[in-house]
Amino acid sequence: MDEVRIASDQLSVVVARHGAEPQSLRWRPGGSPDAGAGTGSDPAEEHELLWQAGPQWRRHAPVLFPTIGRVVDDEVVVDGERFPMGQHGFARDLDFELLETSPSRVVLRLQESEETRRHWPFPFSLVVTHEVSGASLSVRWTVSTTGDRAMPFSLGWHPAFRWPLVDGAAKEDHRVVFAEDESAPVRRVRATLLTPEPRPSPVQDRVLPLSEDLFADDAVVLEQLASRSLRYSGPGTPVVRLDLEGFPHLGVWSKPTGADLVCLEPWAGLPSPEGWQGEVANKPYSLSVAPGGVCEVGCTVTVEDPA
Repeated sequence: MDEVRIASDQLSVVVARHGAEPQSLRWRPGGSPDAGAGTGSDPAEEHELLWQAGPQWRRHAPVLFPTIGRVVDDEVVVDGERFPMGQHGFARDLDFELLETSPSRVVLRLQESEETRRHWPFPFSLVVTHEVSGASLSVRWTVSTTGDRAMPFSLGWHPAFRWPLVDGAAKEDHRVVFAEDESAPVRRVRATLLTPEPRPSPVQDRVLPLSEDLFADDAVVLEQLASRSLRYSGPGTPVVRLDLEGFPHLGVWSKPTGADLVCLEPWAGLPSPEGWQGEVANKPYSLSVAPGGVCEVGCTVTVEDPA
């Protein structure tokens, strides 16, 4: 089974074993008591909200682990030894093991292997749980290590939503509204590395207007994210609300060359700063999980009717 479909009366979600990546997030306005996972709702009455992997960007909503963005020279250093590490880590490019599935829930796991040890010399387990209820999709990531020392890591989610959310809506009328003031300076990335200089926040009165010009310098990184909730929408479109648990940062990204997608990315960790080199255990903004411990973060995506 390469893909698993889970559903509620209002949502239908397809999750691939490859990368534990959602492939589709379809919303049924108003829901229906007959539209659960076992009945199959009419696709004509559903709205696809995820970007469908066009030529501009061939992914949907990948997991970023054990790094976010790039590391300098595309290598991590552990005890003085260098290991190759691609952009955003390796989890998005590997098959996960299917641990559990039901009509509304799927649990997938990635563990260390001969392949991962070539890049990351730590024993680890990454469990990703997707569960739907009503108009909400809950995603949880649980990281642990069976090694005899703490494991540093970063973890993020990279969901790409359609922009515009519905056909015929104007891209420039879409916006992200934060629950809290987000006036702290932001950071940018260059060649997927974190630039050193802070920039003035483009968020004004809790509102981030979306335009293609916003991404001319690549992603906007809210390093000091205050909000635990944010909403993405345009006039007359559904409202996509993200509620975050354990994510201290947020990346907002679209292709600088233009594409009908916008990524709202909860991050626990940041890309390597430009020019930074050192042991991965000392990498700025990294998390750490102790032997026998777990680290868990979560994001709930809720779709609301147009205001």
